[in-house]
Amino acid sequence: MVYHNSKVTDIKIAYIGGGSRGWAWSFMGDLAIEPALSGTIALYDIDMEAAKNNEIIGNRLTANPDTIGKWDYKAVPTLKDALAGADFVIISILPGTFDEMEYDVHLPEKYGIYQSVGDTAGPGGILRALRTLPMYVEIAEAIKEYSPNAWVINYTNPMSLCVKVLYHIFPGIKAFGCCHEVFGTQKVLKTICEEEFGIDAIDRSEIIVNVLGINHFTWFDRASYKGINLFPVYKAYVDKHYEEGMDKGGDNNWMNNSFACAQRVKFDLFRRYGYIAAAGDRHLAEFMPGDEYLNNPETVKNWKFGLTTVAYRKEDLKKRLEKSARLVKGEEGVKLDPSGEEGVLLIKALCGLTRMVSNVNIPNTNGQIPNLPRTAIVETNAVFAKDSIFPLIAGELPGQLLTLIKPHVENHEDILKAALHPDFDLALKAFTNDPLVKAHCLPKDAKTLLRDMIRHTLSYLPKEWEALVK
Repeated sequence: MVYHNSKVTDIKIAYIGGGSRGWAWSFMGDLAIEPALSGTIALYDIDMEAAKNNEIIGNRLTANPDTIGKWDYKAVPTLKDALAGADFVIISILPGTFDEMEYDVHLPEKYGIYQSVGDTAGPGGILRALRTLPMYVEIAEAIKEYSPNAWVINYTNPMSLCVKVLYHIFPGIKAFGCCHEVFGTQKVLKTICEEEFGIDAIDRSEIIVNVLGINHFTWFDRASYKGINLFPVYKAYVDKHYEEGMDKGGDNNWMNNSFACAQRVKFDLFRRYGYIAAAGDRHLAEFMPGDEYLNNPETVKNWKFGLTTVAYRKEDLKKRLEKSARLVKGEEGVKLDPSGEEGVLLIKALCGLTRMVSNVNIPNTNGQIPNLPRTAIVETNAVFAKDSIFPLIAGELPGQLLTLIKPHVENHEDILKAALHPDFDLALKAFTNDPLVKAHCLPKDAKTLLRDMIRHTLSYLPKEWEALVK
């Protein structure tokens, strides 16, 4: 990296994955509108054609006269080529295909287990972890060898376990996980403030929150806007709108958008526990007992969110591939609008050009949440500055929230061990301890289900699993 006149040039970013396109395009767009950074993006994907397409799209974006952040995009054939000399590493991969995910999400329905996402908690999250963590071992070892001083930003789910295995393999790694779910809840509070206070266009960053929990099961125990405590404001809003929730209407209505919700799960959790749940309802529901928000499709409908089917994901991928073809041909361009993500802003802060506070997933080494193990990957706020992340002490999880979160933290330990040293019994222990499974499956059924799910994803698992699920 070269520093000159409040700019940093000659940055090398290794982008691992991105073949699914969505995250890569958002990242490209954010880089294109940032004038203080420039350099090279080395694109590595096991699908070389996808990486080459992103190379064309990225360089076409750089050639756009309206682009102020200039980057040279290069598809590379090996992980070593991507990582050698990298200052930053972005990891955004899909472990396996949507065919494997189809079994992750829908096979458990045979036992009455419904999942609204299927990539973090529940049976789907566990199977996805068994596929993903061995891949992350390879990535961590390569980072240790070729770019040990790089900052590593993870976007892949299951977020907590992906970050956990990076540190397990390479304790000296400078890695963290980024997730936009907290931003979404800040936007909920922003909307409530605008409505209740009669203010137009409050910036999300003006909603100051204390973040504590684990990824996709985060909570606020403090929230304010310009010194105003938002908890009484939120309570009044929840009491007034509890039944209907917050419905956006149109294409963003929860009935029309598989990723949308009416915030009713969030409202209900606030009534039950007194704290603001800070993730989307689809994620929050999967961390709770399976006979509550996900008991059956009718229950889900009553809570006004959706079950994101893998058929929907496959159709969405088809549309993104069609978009990729248009972008490659120049028939469409990457939008030069902020994505709402903070990855580029965090890179800018780590380069020393600014200083900012954001939520981040990193080990609990500093006791950010004192009543969780130091080995846990927790999500709290941290200060980003030149070549440093200073995690802020979030405080202890209140007793009821600790009771909800602790089983998932314990499962992370067992899943990590089961994935790295193939162990069916340990995987089964975590599986039967998961709240979704526990609510619907007898132990013998859980064992049968886990074995069947593993059999459907063997091509993406270490060979030892074959003998374990015969």
